[in-house]
Amino acid sequence: MLTRDAATELVLVAKAAKGLSFAQIAERIGYHEVWTATALMGQATLSAAEAQAVGDLLDLAPDVVTALQRIPARGAYDGRVPVDPLLYRFFEIIQVFGPAIKGVIEEKFGDGIMSAIDFELDIERRPDPRGDRVVVTLNGKFLPYRTW
Repeated sequence: MLTRDAATELVLVAKAAKGLSFAQIAERIGYHEVWTATALMGQATLSAAEAQAVGDLLDLAPDVVTALQRIPARGAYDGRVPVDPLLYRFFEIIQVFGPAIKGVIEEKFGDGIMSAIDFELDIERRPDPRGDRVVVTLNGKFLPYRTW
């Protein structure tokens, strides 16, 4: 049985060989490019029809299409600090600004969390004469802790 990690590698190789972007693949299956990238990188599950559409688009073997339909073990990190510079910056943002983000959310919403299940993420490029800006929008449902 092909693992999700092995399937991810095969998908990314096929994607590069076809010269396709995540946005182009997302258009084919009808989802947002970030969610599609998440699924193709092994962190979300595709339905049989979605997996087959990706398989047809990328000329993937049946075992890869099947692997894309398996529920993944979510969480891309094993507890180590990421070393990739871009990923590390997100880690750094949470280290530096995380307590402030948590404090502001709790002031505005109360005691709870932002859902990562009922959640959307968007990435935009904003032109700027001083250097283009990366705009990351996190949009999650607030889930209050309950008393029982």
